Amino acid sequence: MKQVLLIGAGNMGFAMLRIWTRMAGHRFSVVEVNEGLRQRAEEVGAQAYAAAADLPSGYEADILVVATKPQAVADAIAASRGCLRAGGLLISVAAGVTIGAMRRNAGEGPVIVRGMPNTPAAVGEGMIVCCASANAHTPDLERTHALLSAIGRVAFVEHEGMMDAVTAVSGSGPAYVFYLLEAFNVAGVAAGLPPDLAMTLAKQTLFGAAKMALDPQVDPSVLRAQVTSPNGTTAAALSVLMDADHGLAPLMQRAVEAACQRSRELGE
Repeated sequence: MKQVLLIGAGNMGFAMLRIWTRMAGHRFSVVEVNEGLRQRAEEVGAQAYAAAADLPSGYEADILVVATKPQAVADAIAASRGCLRAGGLLISVAAGVTIGAMRRNAGEGPVIVRGMPNTPAAVGEGMIVCCASANAHTPDLERTHALLSAIGRVAFVEHEGMMDAVTAVSGSGPAYVFYLLEAFNVAGVAAGLPPDLAMTLAKQTLFGAAKMALDPQVDPSVLRAQVTSPNGTTAAALSVLMDADHGLAPLMQRAVEAACQRSRELGE
């Protein structure tokens, strides 16, 4: 039975926990200062405590997962490092916090994995990208994959410098999609549709298109071309969206770069 200790049961922590507690072979404990969040964690099957010092005497976790806000990671690791068994695995899902920064508080022993999940983890459809410390070995990556794959698709990168871009694309990405839905709805209403119908059309269209695009054998540009008749309605819309200077691509590039820059700042 693997002992997993989760530090922080806020939005992302709880999104992971509610799915993890259905997994066989794992026992989950939570450290969370907020009483309401502790109660919520207990309702899905975890043992919850207000502080690491409140854990049972002699408690040792095989895996320590830190899901606090970035500015609280250092204190969280310092307070809980004694609860991680020798050779244990430390996973952080806090944006921008580097492996080196975590190492200063975790000591030299633990294997550290820096992970970046996104909010679709709450429905088991997350995208989680990980980068491991130099002392990680295949069994450590396998343990990480076994835990995180329960909440979505997992990928590993070798170079930690890529994590700022990962954060900007998939970590923050759901917010871009949700805003696209908002804008799609507003455009539908402006075109004369009732608000409820406009939102239904936007949601189902986005869901269906995304499901088609998930096929690894399919190129999204091919799918786009299949929808686009010469001189038709789609082509008229795409002439706006694909404008080289003011279209969607340069706008997305600026948005992702802004998120990258903020991730770098958090890491500093």
